[in-house]
Amino acid sequence: MVLAGWEVKSLRAGKAQLVDSYVLLKDGEAWLLGSHFTPLTTASTHVIADPVRSRKLLLNKRELEKLFAAVQQKGYACVCLSLYWSKHMVKCEIALGKGKKEYDKRHTERERDSDRELHRAVRNKGKEE
Repeated sequence: MVLAGWEVKSLRAGKAQLVDSYVLLKDGEAWLLGSHFTPLTTASTHVIADPVRSRKLLLNKRELEKLFAAVQQKGYACVCLSLYWSKHMVKCEIALGKGKKEYDKRHTERERDSDRELHRAVRNKGKEE
């Protein structure tokens, strides 16, 4: 992953967020989009920090071809699960995911609602006595 100096400091301080981030594959390159690196207050002031900029992922040709082939299939997306250190380099754990169908989403929502009602009933049962 290609990072600026302030981003490395921010990552070491644990100020990186991968919520809603994904990997975009275009022009034979992989880019991490949607990640947020909070700039530290002690970072350099002469560099304008953009916390949500796109960051290039350094992958070899075989890895890129494998990801391109998988993403070409309908319904697959490439996401970043975690960032970790390997010696002096920052690595990004990439996973391929398939989106849920509409009926799966409805089923999950139904289960969540029933669990919520069950917990609410158990909680209120203790208050009635």
